[in-house]
Amino acid sequence: MAKNYTFPFLFDEVKSLSITDLKKLKYLQQNYLIKGTVNWVRQGENSGSINIKTSLNKNDNYVEFNYICNDIQHNYKVNLVFTKSNLNKGDIWYFKCKYTGVRCRKLHLINGIFQHRSILKTGMYSTQTTSKSYRELEKTHGAYFKFDIYYTELRSKYFKKYYRGKPTKRYLRLMKLTSQIH
Repeated sequence: MAKNYTFPFLFDEVKSLSITDLKKLKYLQQNYLIKGTVNWVRQGENSGSINIKTSLNKNDNYVEFNYICNDIQHNYKVNLVFTKSNLNKGDIWYFKCKYTGVRCRKLHLINGIFQHRSILKTGMYSTQTTSKSYRELEKTHGAYFKFDIYYTELRSKYFKKYYRGKPTKRYLRLMKLTSQIH
C-alpha cells in the first residue's frame, strides 16, 4: 500500500528574516534606534514588505515588527540577545523567539507571525522532500542540470572574472563546475 501524501510546510518558500539580513542593512548598531522597511522580491516583483524598528541599548535590545498579513495588522517585539564570540571579535546576535523561547538566527513567517521553525513539527526544507535516489543523482549529475544557470552567470553583464590580475573565487568556482560537465 502506498504512503499517503503529507504535503509538508516548506521553509524555503516562506518569507524569512535573519540576523545576517539585519546586519547587511545596517540595522544592528549600538545605541541607535533605527527604523526602516525590508522588502521581499520574487521573480522581479515585490512580494511583501515589513516595517522594522531596532534598538540596541544597554538594557533594551529588540526588533519591532509592524506589518499587515491576511488583512490583519501585526505589531510586536522580538528580543535580541548576544553572546561573546569565541574568537574575541565582538558579539554574536540572536533572536529570542517570542513564541518558542528558542535562541535563533533566522525567523520564518509561519501563520502570519515571525517565529522559529521548531514551532511547526511537520515543516521541512525542500531538499528533505526529495527522494534519496534523486539526491544521489543530484550529487553525480547536478552540474548537468544547472549548466544553463552557471553559463548565464558567467556571461552576465557585470560579472568580474579577474580582480587585480587574479581570477576571482566566484569565477574559479563556476569554471570548476562547468568543467565537470565536459
